[in-house]
Amino acid sequence: MPYPETTDAFAVTDIKNGNWSTFKRQELPLKKFEDHDVDIAIDACGVCASDVHTITGGWGEEIPLPLCVGHEVIGKVVKVGSKVKDLKVGDRAGVGAQIGADLTCNNCKADQENYCPNAIDTYGAPHPDGTIAQGGYSSHIRAHEYFTFKIPDNLETSLAAPMLCAGLTTFSPLKRLGTGKGKKVAIVGLGGLGHFGVLWSVALGAETYVISHSESKKDDALKLGAKEFISSNKEKWFEPYAFQFDIILNCADATDKFNLPDYFSTLKVNGTFHMVGFPDKKLQPLDAKAFAPNGCYMGASHIGNRPEMIEMLELASKQDIKSWVDTIDISEEGCKQAVERVYKNDNVRFRLTLVNFDKVFGKRA
Repeated sequence: MPYPETTDAFAVTDIKNGNWSTFKRQELPLKKFEDHDVDIAIDACGVCASDVHTITGGWGEEIPLPLCVGHEVIGKVVKVGSKVKDLKVGDRAGVGAQIGADLTCNNCKADQENYCPNAIDTYGAPHPDGTIAQGGYSSHIRAHEYFTFKIPDNLETSLAAPMLCAGLTTFSPLKRLGTGKGKKVAIVGLGGLGHFGVLWSVALGAETYVISHSESKKDDALKLGAKEFISSNKEKWFEPYAFQFDIILNCADATDKFNLPDYFSTLKVNGTFHMVGFPDKKLQPLDAKAFAPNGCYMGASHIGNRPEMIEMLELASKQDIKSWVDTIDISEEGCKQAVERVYKNDNVRFRLTLVNFDKVFGKRA
């Protein structure tokens, strides 16, 4: 049974025995359409490292199968519920890593809906009716209007799609930690997340540095606007930067290999080491005394809220900020190629976006 009861999806059906990157095209059920829901015919979907962590079992092997991943979605609105206020059929709109929440709890009332205990992730999460949410490697997506965003006209679809997860995940903590003029910010890890960290930090007016073990990324760091590239491969690399940074935004997913006190030592008094990249493995043991020499803090965050998403998109539009993206046509083979490239870090500079959905699914308008 086709849309509006189902979405035409590229899904994984087995994450064991080396099959995690094998996608099969199939119809998957959508939740019941409700008054606040928005349906989008998808035109592009970013390929996020979270997709890979999920289907490899890196974040846990208990995932619902079959599963269609993808939570950096942009397309055309094709249906709106009777109580939807800010979107109409024909609008270009996007969905990030969250499609639902109760919107009544204390967190939601405080614009902290990304920490709602009843949050619904864009894929792999159960809706109240028991239907499993399916992501953006598909023809359509259905989301609550609160988690659906109109995309500014001057943002190109394939470049804007990765902003909806990777962009928000980095923008939110930078804003909450006070990034701006007069602040020194270091971005650790220049990958998909990290390149957004640099773009936002520079756009917000901070003096921005990149810390990376890969010296081959120095030129890219400077092109993105960083003042300086710091190679963490050098012995005692951290010593010249003692007490320098207000904020370190850690975007690397290999933090389990870090000697974290080296990084802490580069923070100003009461500075913050904030994590948005999460490794599959546990961090190295850490003594509480590691925080004492400068009274620093360590934290983490989960995506961001609606006001931050809107502000981020407006900033990108106003300053004509462009993410660095390669595109791949969506298909069974295209999905396989995309997730394997991200998994292997195969010359991805710095995000991948699946495109040309109309060629596979038709116009769907």
